Amino acid sequence: MIREEDVYRIGKIGKPHGVKGEVTMMFSDDVFDRVDAEYVVLLLDGILVPFFFEEYRFRTDETALVKFCDIDTQEQARELTNCEVFFPRQLSDSTDGDFSLNELNGFCLIDNIYNKVVGTICGIDDSTQNILFEVKTEKGGELLIPASPELIRHIDAEKQTIEMELPEGLLDI
Repeated sequence: MIREEDVYRIGKIGKPHGVKGEVTMMFSDDVFDRVDAEYVVLLLDGILVPFFFEEYRFRTDETALVKFCDIDTQEQARELTNCEVFFPRQLSDSTDGDFSLNELNGFCLIDNIYNKVVGTICGIDDSTQNILFEVKTEKGGELLIPASPELIRHIDAEKQTIEMELPEGLLDI
């Protein structure tokens, strides 16, 4: 069984393309530039399910036309519309100094100065020029933390932690 902590979100399935089971996949991670993957994981009815590629081709830097194995009709493809797409962390080629922002989803964020757990990264807000980590605190609140590389001190993939040197007063807002 695939666990949520074993994958990270990279995109979403769009509408079917043609009548032979192809779908449009929108993705927000450059993982396909770095790794030659045989499959992705889709969230179907609350369950993470691997789907193997029969073939795929890029339309743009953020979309691809995908044909999954055993999805052969437009009706089958339509059932995948709006499914979230995840990538297995174990297949990522990232090193401690080379993570995509999406891979940090689910990591525990630690304030390096006070050695204090701030919360868990639950999303990435890239709607503005300043990219932000959406962090769910241990008390149930949410914080927006700048995802600036200058603030990141250490990333531990094994422990799924990210240590950041946060500006003074940021956690008091």
